[in-house]
Amino acid sequence: MVTFRRSLWHEPRPADAPPVGRLDWVLVGVFTAAALVEGIARPGLAWQPLVTVLALALMPVLLWRRARPLMAAVVGWGVVGLLSVLQLTAPAGDLGLYSMMAVLVLLHSLVRWGSGREMVLGTAFVAVVVALGMYVSAAGWADVFGGTVLLLLFVALAAVFRYRADLWHRRQREIRNQERVALARELHDIVAHHVSAIAVQAQAGGVVAGVQPEKAVEVLAAIESEASRTLAEMRSMVRVLREEEAVAYSPQPGVADLPALARAHTTPAVEVSLAGSLSRLARPVDAALYRLAQESLTNAVRHARSATRVGIDVRREGDAVRLRVSDDGRTEPGPAPELGFGLLGMAERAQLLGGTLLAGPGPEGGWVVEAVLPVEASA
Repeated sequence: MVTFRRSLWHEPRPADAPPVGRLDWVLVGVFTAAALVEGIARPGLAWQPLVTVLALALMPVLLWRRARPLMAAVVGWGVVGLLSVLQLTAPAGDLGLYSMMAVLVLLHSLVRWGSGREMVLGTAFVAVVVALGMYVSAAGWADVFGGTVLLLLFVALAAVFRYRADLWHRRQREIRNQERVALARELHDIVAHHVSAIAVQAQAGGVVAGVQPEKAVEVLAAIESEASRTLAEMRSMVRVLREEEAVAYSPQPGVADLPALARAHTTPAVEVSLAGSLSRLARPVDAALYRLAQESLTNAVRHARSATRVGIDVRREGDAVRLRVSDDGRTEPGPAPELGFGLLGMAERAQLLGGTLLAGPGPEGGWVVEAVLPVEASA
């Protein structure tokens, strides 16, 4: 209970309070017209001019109800309290106008848009004013019960709307965080793969330049091509992030694009094998298989010791697809290395789709990455 009171007291104002708009002016106009008509036409109203003026002066306060909810509630309910004091000091019958029920809107706005401190102070003030009014009017138990239920109903509705809005904002933050993680994973996969290819080509160029100078031109062209592709993909992703409207960009690669990763005249050589029906995979699964194979190949090229071959094997097994990427590099004895960002991102990809991923030394040496994904992505 103590923790709840402290959290309520330190609750900040909602950050999404809309500015004064056309509907707010319409609301003020409707209540003002109602107060003016009632003040003139209502028979038997005591202190008719004063009550009408106070009611008309109260209506513009509705425009403050979101920007200054505590001040609006204090002013509005203060007018109600003033009328109760006048009725107590000089009994003159009923002094209230039905149109002054607008103060219930101020109570609703206090709970919906106020901070924790404003809610506590404002509702305490309202409770005092209501108690004074019930005492002055000598209300019976039925009236006290009905009035209390009405006030609590407005408070409860405001609390529900506030909670739903806060829940929606939290959901939006969770979605943004998930998108950031997915974007970080995509950037890592794309940049790491292309930069690794550039590094391999640059190393090969250093060797070839001294023996076969004419081959150096081909290596430089390959480096330029990889760098251009990396830059184009980075620009595409940045454009998607910066522009609110949909932009046209190339679709994500899939299993059908895996043969493009094969390389026979480099070290290590890359061999790609596809088996089974792989043409009707769900889009997320199709893209994930390519990214998993791409990242596994990147890791093999960068980290496999003395590797001469990297094999990429994808095959359909019933309602699942199995990806296996293995190399024939030399493994060092000792504990398994810690998982880096690449392997962690790969494992997250597989888990999000309802699959599994295992990575570690192979039984015959080298390093093996094996992922099993469902043909249809899980919800």
